[in-house]
Amino acid sequence: MSALPWIDPDHLWFPPAEEALNEPDGLLALGGDLAPERIVLAYRSGIFPWYSDDQPILWWSPDPRCVLFPADIHISRSLRRTLNRGAFTVTSDQAFRRVMRLCGSTRPEGTWITDEMETAYNELHRQGVAHSLEAWNASGDLVGGLYGLAIGRCFFAESMFSLETNASRVLMVHLAHQLQLSGYQIVDCQVASDHLIRMGATTISRRQFLSILEHNVDQQPDALKWAMDWRWNKQEVSA
Repeated sequence: MSALPWIDPDHLWFPPAEEALNEPDGLLALGGDLAPERIVLAYRSGIFPWYSDDQPILWWSPDPRCVLFPADIHISRSLRRTLNRGAFTVTSDQAFRRVMRLCGSTRPEGTWITDEMETAYNELHRQGVAHSLEAWNASGDLVGGLYGLAIGRCFFAESMFSLETNASRVLMVHLAHQLQLSGYQIVDCQVASDHLIRMGATTISRRQFLSILEHNVDQQPDALKWAMDWRWNKQEVSA
């Protein structure tokens, strides 16, 4: 840990992502702050913060990187039945603060979403950089959510939660199709999980990931306004 670069809060800077450690995988630097401009620079550079309350801010760029190309979203038969039933109403940016709070409080293994991170990402939401998707059940209860950052033609997914079966999967389907319609090229999922792989995510090398960012973070999406206009239509969407 002592050999890692220490980020001075007074300087907006990161070491190259390629200098991240192999063990622990992707640990790049520590220190700095969670100012909006630093967080945006981090994501643009293939870096993200991940730490707990008893640690300094830790910055990561793992290799390989888990990503979802929007066109590759996979819809299982059980998920298709849920979508066909219209079990959830999907909205965007209607409950960002609640989504982030529930992402942190519903994980049995605990959370890295500290109060400091909540404050920082809520400010990014206020600035129009961070966005949420929400799933509501028939009773009007918030039962699923995800949030992340939209920069150029890239969406950097941060976390999601689900209080009812398939709620988060429904959100991923809506997210992928909406991003595809808007010209987004990639969803950064950071670290692979069985859940993400089943949904169509894959792993690519850090070098490939950084190349995709280089070609897309400065490109405007086709739809500049963040909205959830896409709706599931079982007659039009194939498995």
